[in-house]
Amino acid sequence: MNPISSKPVSTQVLDAAIAWQLSLDSGNPVEREEFTRWHAAHEEHARAWRQLGMLDQRFSVASGPARTALLQSREGIRRRVRKLGSGLASVVAVIGLALFAAERYLPVDYWLADQRTATGEQRAIRLADGTLINLNTHSAVDVRFDEKQRLIVLQEGEILVETGHGDARPFIVETREGSMRALGTRFLVKREEQGTRLSVLQSAVAAHPQSSPDEQILREGQQVLIGNDGLGPIVALSQGADAWTRGMLVVDNARLEDLVREIGRYRRGHLGVAPEVADLRITGSFPLKDTNLALNALLPTLPVQIEQHTPWWVTVAAKTEVKP
Repeated sequence: MNPISSKPVSTQVLDAAIAWQLSLDSGNPVEREEFTRWHAAHEEHARAWRQLGMLDQRFSVASGPARTALLQSREGIRRRVRKLGSGLASVVAVIGLALFAAERYLPVDYWLADQRTATGEQRAIRLADGTLINLNTHSAVDVRFDEKQRLIVLQEGEILVETGHGDARPFIVETREGSMRALGTRFLVKREEQGTRLSVLQSAVAAHPQSSPDEQILREGQQVLIGNDGLGPIVALSQGADAWTRGMLVVDNARLEDLVREIGRYRRGHLGVAPEVADLRITGSFPLKDTNLALNALLPTLPVQIEQHTPWWVTVAAKTEVKP
C-alpha cells in the first residue's frame, strides 16, 4: 500500500468522507459537483476517500452487507453475521474486517457503542438507575451495569454525568487512561489527544489512572488530565466547562486556535486557523448550534476574516486591507 494512502486522517475529514459516500448514492448531480470540489480542496480529503475505497474493496471480498454491518449497532452486526451464514469462515471474515477497520480506517468503538451522537448532535439519556448522561458532539458510550457495579465506558467524545441516588453499587466511568468513581456527584469526562480530562462540578470523584494503583479524590471545582503515565496536576475548573449542555461555548482569554478547534468539533469538514492569527486571544460566548454564527462573531473583535473555500473547508485567516 502507498504510505501516503495509509497515513491516518482526522476524524472530521473522515466524517465528511463517509457523509459524501452515503449522499452520493442518491445520484444527485449537484451533490456530485460539490463533492468534486471538496475532494480537490485538500490532499487529506483525497486520502480519506482513497482509504474508504480500499475498505469497500475489502468488504466486497467477503460480502456486501458486511460494510453496512460495520456502520450499525452490535445487534445489527449479529443479524448480518446470521445472514452471512452460520459457518466459522463467515464469522471470521466479519471479525477480520472489523479489526482491520478498527486499526486503520474507521473508529469501530464509536460506531458499535450502545449510545452515540453524530457531529454537532447533543443528547441526554436516562439510565435504569436514574443517572442522567448528556452526550456532547460525536460522543459514544457503552453501558455495562451488573450486580456489582454501574459501569460507563466512554469510547469517544465528552459526557456530563449526574448520578442517580439510592443505588448501592459503585458508579464508574472508564476510558483507556483510567477510571473515575463517582462519590454522589455531577462531573464531566472528556477524551482528549493527551488523555482523559475529569472535571468535577459537584461533590467529588475518585480518579484512578491505569498506570497506578492509587486513587486521587477531586473535589468540586477541580479538574485533572489522566494520561498514560498517571495524573497531571490538579487545577481549577475552567469557566463555563459545562456550558455546552446549554448550547454555548464559553472561553476566557483563549487562544484563537484553541477556540476554533473546539468549534470545529461541532461541524463536519475542515475548520482551520492561519498561523499568523493562531495566537490571538479572545474572551466570549459562542453558540454551538450554529457554528457559522459563532465564527462570524469573531469578526467585530479580532482582525480576522472567514475564508470559505467549500462548505467542507473553512479557514479563519488574517484580515486583508481593502484598497480604495
